[in-house]
Amino acid sequence: MKHFVLGTAGHVDHGKTALIKALTGVDTDRLKEEKKRGITIELGFASLTLPSGQTLGIVDVPGHEKFIKNMVSGAAGIDLVMMVIAADEGIMPQTKEHLHICSLLGISKGLVALTKIDMVEKDWLNLVQSEITEFLQGTFLEGAPIVPVSAIKGEGLTDLIGVIDNITGKLAEKTDDGIFRLPVDRVFTMKGFGTVVTGTLVSDHIKTGEEIQILPENITARIRGIHVHNQPVEEAWSGQRTAINLQGIEKSTLERGDVLVRPQTVWPSQRLDVFVEFLASNSKNIKNRSLVRLHTGTSEIIARIILLEKDELKPGEKEFAQLVLTDKDVVVAGDHFVLRSYSPITTIGGGRIIDPLPAKHKRLNSKIIEDLNLLQKGTLPEKISVILERTGFTGINLRCLAFRLGINVKKIREELEILFSGKKAFLLDSDDTTAISAHFFHQCEELIIKNITAYHKKNPLKEGISKEELKASSGNVISPKLFNMSINSLNKKGTIVSDKDSVRLTKHQVEFSGELDSLRRDIAGIYHEAGLTPLSLTEVMNKFKDQKTKAQSIIKLMLKEGDLIQINEELCFAREALEKLRNDYKAQLIRDGKATPASFKDLTGLSRKYIIPLMEYFDTNKLTVRVGDHRILREKT
Repeated sequence: MKHFVLGTAGHVDHGKTALIKALTGVDTDRLKEEKKRGITIELGFASLTLPSGQTLGIVDVPGHEKFIKNMVSGAAGIDLVMMVIAADEGIMPQTKEHLHICSLLGISKGLVALTKIDMVEKDWLNLVQSEITEFLQGTFLEGAPIVPVSAIKGEGLTDLIGVIDNITGKLAEKTDDGIFRLPVDRVFTMKGFGTVVTGTLVSDHIKTGEEIQILPENITARIRGIHVHNQPVEEAWSGQRTAINLQGIEKSTLERGDVLVRPQTVWPSQRLDVFVEFLASNSKNIKNRSLVRLHTGTSEIIARIILLEKDELKPGEKEFAQLVLTDKDVVVAGDHFVLRSYSPITTIGGGRIIDPLPAKHKRLNSKIIEDLNLLQKGTLPEKISVILERTGFTGINLRCLAFRLGINVKKIREELEILFSGKKAFLLDSDDTTAISAHFFHQCEELIIKNITAYHKKNPLKEGISKEELKASSGNVISPKLFNMSINSLNKKGTIVSDKDSVRLTKHQVEFSGELDSLRRDIAGIYHEAGLTPLSLTEVMNKFKDQKTKAQSIIKLMLKEGDLIQINEELCFAREALEKLRNDYKAQLIRDGKATPASFKDLTGLSRKYIIPLMEYFDTNKLTVRVGDHRILREKT
């Protein structure tokens, strides 16, 4: 079933509250001060069952200019407006301001209730009706029904209800962006129940028992009960006036302007990309960096407006801007907002949220404006691509993408799959569907290649760079998952070769020339001449004190290539010498059946300094196996 909310609008003392009472039987003025002063101060709520069977939520808003803040809070969630104009006074300042506010909030349907007709003559009534028709030309209420009524005498109420029913029946059901939000417009306690919050459910639905998050303070609570139109329900839906009983939350921790959301689906913001309309009715320009009052949902926050395309806006102009907020706000892309001047306080404009979580922008930047145009009017793939670009190497998960675009998660997932298959985006983490733009993925690959190339240039004798060192050189902006994904991609392309610990460019080869070639020949000569009695590594290094680092690198490479064989921490042998010994040792074992340190000494003439390490090496190398105090050929066991 469709769910809609009607909101009143109009000048103070034009009979909004009296009309609601006549229609519903509910006096929405509940405060002592409201009764005493005879004006509405806070928002009031009622419901009306229409002849069609549709139950309509009603929000009654204050008309006095001092309470416009409360009026905006009430108007934020309504689907159609009933503009109330008193026949004895006609169009007044708040009539005009309320109409502007409703228009800025995206309300496009409504009617006019021409009240207090019992107080004027018929000729005067006809004159006022003509005046209203002219006033509404060019607005969203142009051509809307104007219904004369008297709340005191009950005249015209049946006609009014019929008109409301007719308009409501033609309203399209709200498109659901899939992100549950309920901006809080009232907080109170009920004996036996505890803390209760009310508001118009902006989107999606919610059930009793669910866990919710209260932003911007990031408080977690569980829903104990839900009421819609004063009736307990298990579930509330988008468009319904809803009261939610929260479990274990003190009333003092909540206030109007807070927003109920599902955990990790919406994030508070202090900087907003917006498209702003500066009302044609303004008497002067607004300059860059002016202070304004931002109204979104049920909150009011002081903000500074940063104009991105020019230094000031003239009345009637529209432009992209950033709003820098003094406090955190809770909005989603596509939300409407109202701007009021800092002082004196009047409604000066409004617009829609383009990106609720942007970075700081440079002004007069064509690329920024191009991106904002795509976010405002582009296709869904174009919008996704812009946000992916904005999130850089970090990427963005599916829930945050939905929040920043204000679009259903299912639709975004479908488009992401297309982008993935076309290699225009890459899946970084399947657990929460984190995606990264192709541009930044390839930029990461280029950074890795650049860092490996620089390492090869600086360390020509080293075959590759350790993955740990390469990751560190790429900086903190590259996550381990993105790093590993890029390494695997470059491996598949054949650009690099990587093993468990190190990476090198495929085309990289260690080449010896000049001084390095001479140094390698010197080291090879030392080990070749030493045969089975080489110097320790420390002693070899000491022969090249002025070239120690290069000598270490050359020996490491000779070991990797197999020209040298290391049998323990200090002893290395030329490959030829060790291979000849292996063959002689094997022949001895075949002939004698076993070997001891003494027989190994007879074979080689070596001292114990070399005998024990060499015999242990051949054990490790799986030529021999030790049995008691002697060795036998492993292949015979």
